[in-house]
Amino acid sequence: MNPQITNLVIMLAMMQISRRLDMESPTTVLYIRIAYVVSVIITWSIYQLARNKIIAKKDKTTLKYAVPGNQLTGEPERLEVTTVFDYDLKEVDSAIKSIYSSVAMMGFMHLYMKYTNPLFMQLISPIKGALESNEVKIHLFNKPAVGDLKRPFKAASMFGSFGQSGNPGADASKSDKKSVEQLEVAGTGGIKSD
Repeated sequence: MNPQITNLVIMLAMMQISRRLDMESPTTVLYIRIAYVVSVIITWSIYQLARNKIIAKKDKTTLKYAVPGNQLTGEPERLEVTTVFDYDLKEVDSAIKSIYSSVAMMGFMHLYMKYTNPLFMQLISPIKGALESNEVKIHLFNKPAVGDLKRPFKAASMFGSFGQSGNPGADASKSDKKSVEQLEVAGTGGIKSD
C-alpha cells in the first residue's frame, strides 16, 4: 500500500479518536505524554538498531553520484564520492536528528502553547516512518539495495508523483555511469570524504 495513503488514513483515524478524548483532563494528558515518550523511544531505538548494523557491516564500497545544484543560488551540479558506510551513516544520523527537532517542536507546542492534540497526532507516524525508511529496510529487514532502495536514495516528493511535474527524478541525485563520468571529466567534486 502507498505510504502517503496509509499516512492519510492514520491521520484521519487519529483525528476521530482525538475528538472522543477529553484533552483537558489531567489523566488523559498524562497518558498522551507517556504514549508520546514511548513512541519517541521506539522510533529512536529503531534508528539506533539500524545504525549499529551499519557500523557492524562497515561496507567500504565506493559510491559515486551526482548531487544536483541549487538553481536559486546558481550552484552547479557536483560529483559526490563516498562509501556505502558513510552514506548510510549520514542518512541514519540525519533521521535521528529529525527526531530531536520533532521533539523540540512538540515540546514547544505542548509545554509552552499548551496544545495536547499535536502530541497525540504524532504517536504513530514517527514509528511508521522509521519502519518505512530505506536504511531500516536494508539493514534491519535485510532487503536488497535495488530499485527504490538503490543508493543514492531518491528524495520523496511531498506531493508523491504529482510533484514531479512530468520530469521524474529531476531533483534527485543521479548515479548513472554517464552522469558520473561527465562530472569526473568536468572536475566538479569527486574528492572522497573519509
